[in-house]
Amino acid sequence: MPKSQREHAECMPQRLIRWAEQNGPNTAGVNVHILERRIHLQHGFHACLGILRLSKQHGEERLEAACQHTLALDACSYKSLESILRQGLERLPLARQNLPLLPEEHINLRGPGYYHCPEKGAPQCYPTRPWTSCKP
Repeated sequence: MPKSQREHAECMPQRLIRWAEQNGPNTAGVNVHILERRIHLQHGFHACLGILRLSKQHGEERLEAACQHTLALDACSYKSLESILRQGLERLPLARQNLPLLPEEHINLRGPGYYHCPEKGAPQCYPTRPWTSCKP
């Protein structure tokens, strides 16, 4: 890479972060996250520039709120931000509590005994499935 291009590539990340900080700390955080996740910084430049361009289309306040959502969801990408802004999801409140994905106890959870005969270790017999070889 020629020296002039190398110098430009070296100062570009700081410039992108400074531009994003003018919009707000969450926008800068998303840009930093994108640049840190790339093996080569140059691969993140277009995504960061696209994010900054979203502020022209949707407004700085909406972009900052959308960036806050993507940071909370750990989904920092141009596509995620664009989708949040297009659907207006940045107006929804952030979920403050971390809910478990699955309940620990529920009447519809079968457990390991449902799938194996305890004494044989073979699949459990089902009356509607006569092809199983397990005897109850």
